[in-house]
Amino acid sequence: MQSIILAAGEGSRMRPLTANTPKVMLPVAGKPLLEEIILRAKSAGSDRFVIVVGYQAEAVRSHFGDGRRLGVEIEYAVQEQQLGTGHALMAAESKAADHFMVLNGDVLPDVDSLKAMSCEDAAVSAIRVDDPTRYGVFLEENCVFKSVVEKSPSPPSNLANAGIYVLNKSVFDALHAAPLSERGEYELTDALNSLAAREKIKIVTLQSWLEIGRPWDILAANETLLKEMVPCILGDVEPGATLKGSVSVGKNTLIMAGAYIEGPVIIGENCKIGPNCYIRPSTCIGDDVRVGNAVEIKNSAIFSGTKIGHLSYVGDSVIGQNCNFGAGTICSNLRHDKANIKSFIKGKRVDSGRRKLGAIMGDNVMTGIHTTIYTGTVINSGFRGLPGAILKGQVVF
Repeated sequence: MQSIILAAGEGSRMRPLTANTPKVMLPVAGKPLLEEIILRAKSAGSDRFVIVVGYQAEAVRSHFGDGRRLGVEIEYAVQEQQLGTGHALMAAESKAADHFMVLNGDVLPDVDSLKAMSCEDAAVSAIRVDDPTRYGVFLEENCVFKSVVEKSPSPPSNLANAGIYVLNKSVFDALHAAPLSERGEYELTDALNSLAAREKIKIVTLQSWLEIGRPWDILAANETLLKEMVPCILGDVEPGATLKGSVSVGKNTLIMAGAYIEGPVIIGENCKIGPNCYIRPSTCIGDDVRVGNAVEIKNSAIFSGTKIGHLSYVGDSVIGQNCNFGAGTICSNLRHDKANIKSFIKGKRVDSGRRKLGAIMGDNVMTGIHTTIYTGTVINSGFRGLPGAILKGQVVF
């Protein structure tokens, strides 16, 4: 089967992590999100891919190329303006096969459900959710799709649209006939509603589903994906270092004496870890990372090129590329009242739904020594901090 992956958007809700990197290229469990999606689709039977690119397209092209490294065939379509999911799919019309799967670039479905979908002539994917107000939801009759109701304060069902479809070329006629939505975009769901009036579209309920739509979703994805990791030690581990449980260490990485690492943990290539540091479960560390003496890292994503100076603590945080922590930087991750932690999406304060959440830090941030960072703080890319600073809320220049 051919799969078309919609991967053109920036991912504005993921800012500041997407200031320099498209959302689909953000790392989850040691690889870009888009790579994980491709590998799952491949396991479900797809060997040909069209990736619809737009925002920072070259980052996607340079990483995946023609797909040969992953054992698939990849070509690209360009969405010059991001005018909705329907518009993105139309960008791939000239490259579409007669029958194809459509995947959103921010959703990780389970492989068995993808296999089940690929057997259908036409299908949409669904997942039952506790809070359907965040999603478009399906109306169905005997597992057949009737329509989708976009985000509503009173949704008629909890069967959320999971953003994966099996379609044929008739969808393009429906898309060309669809009007602009109230948001000024061409919505794929409008075309689906039109198709449902004349075609039978099966609803396949996914067994599992991960949506990467907010920065802290990376932490949830890492926790899930690391459980499936097959550990591999390719670097050097000095005598006196302790690796407990499932731990992967990349090429040319040095784990120094006194380091204590509790898996599941993945550490990339060309890193220097320790001495005398503590890395706790569900932590993902990218390439070229330095973790200094007496540092503790817990359940965090540390992107490539970042340096965590000695005597620092990083808990439940997402730290961008090429950051530098001054010695003694502390990322607090728990409120005294144990309430859910508030953070920020597109400048608005929101409930993260998490009891533990530290910092969300963009690329190229530098903190001064003895910096304290409050729970849920968002720090924009390029920020330069002073010694002894207290950072909270949304931190900009």
